[in-house]
Amino acid sequence: MTYFHPSGRKDWPAGHRPDQVLELPANPQLQNLAALIPDLVYASPGGHDQHVSLLVPWTHLPDRTDKTRLPLVVFVQGSAWTTPNRHFEIPQLSPFARQGLIVASVTHRSCLEGHPFPAYLQDVKTAIRFLRSQADRYGIDPERVAVWGTSSGGNAALLAGLTGDDPAYRTAEHEAISDRVSTVIDCFGPADVGQLYQLASQLMPDDPIMTIFRGLAGENDPLAVMEAMSPSRQLRAGQRYPSFLLAHGDQDMTVPYEQSAKLHQQMLELGLDAHLIHVLGAPHEGSFWSEDLLGLFAGWLKEKL
Repeated sequence: MTYFHPSGRKDWPAGHRPDQVLELPANPQLQNLAALIPDLVYASPGGHDQHVSLLVPWTHLPDRTDKTRLPLVVFVQGSAWTTPNRHFEIPQLSPFARQGLIVASVTHRSCLEGHPFPAYLQDVKTAIRFLRSQADRYGIDPERVAVWGTSSGGNAALLAGLTGDDPAYRTAEHEAISDRVSTVIDCFGPADVGQLYQLASQLMPDDPIMTIFRGLAGENDPLAVMEAMSPSRQLRAGQRYPSFLLAHGDQDMTVPYEQSAKLHQQMLELGLDAHLIHVLGAPHEGSFWSEDLLGLFAGWLKEKL
């Protein structure tokens, strides 16, 4: 005796008996399946390999027969501008690949290893150009690219969106390819690093964050560097910007919620397509994340890409 399990059901059939053989249809379209390509080198600035871990729908692996083009999402994990753990959010990112996006989690150089600003921003932009150069191999649509980041990665994502194709941040790798993006998702990224620097230098000069700030400044004037890496101070009227989705928890003790709220208001005053998600009671990381929030991000990417 057999029992045919209807496609789309995710529950165990009530009353199923051990002598019944369950039958399921195959999945020839390879729907809702994704693979991890974990260790691609996208650049080696100064001999320091930078990596991307790529989540790709099974339909778009290099030996694919499906020739459609899929949107690309470049993800930057927060790291206090040191070395991002590109695998940390893979469990949360993999559903986006199963839903038909190509997702790339990237590293960048660390400010604690002699790589001051703008090294991390240059690396993220280089990663975007590298991935566009691989469009044919992985079925990427180069016209539909998003950048998404958390904490310092959110800061990188914001700056990448605000400085599309800016020659000041362009490196030699794939220099003929655009690093502009269509949309940005920023999760609790510092929008005014200058403010954070001034508060830390006045109130907690011995805190480890000051080591980070010194690493970001290098031999340059710290306040000038922090202002240059502050999205809220880099917005300009009359520029062509992508859309922005900001998300921040109001119990964030690392980057105040007010930074995202202020940036959102600045963007609205310039007429930008900018939206803010206020996550009630959420800290920095941790319970900030939820299935509902990830669902909103998925919907945003579907609409904007």
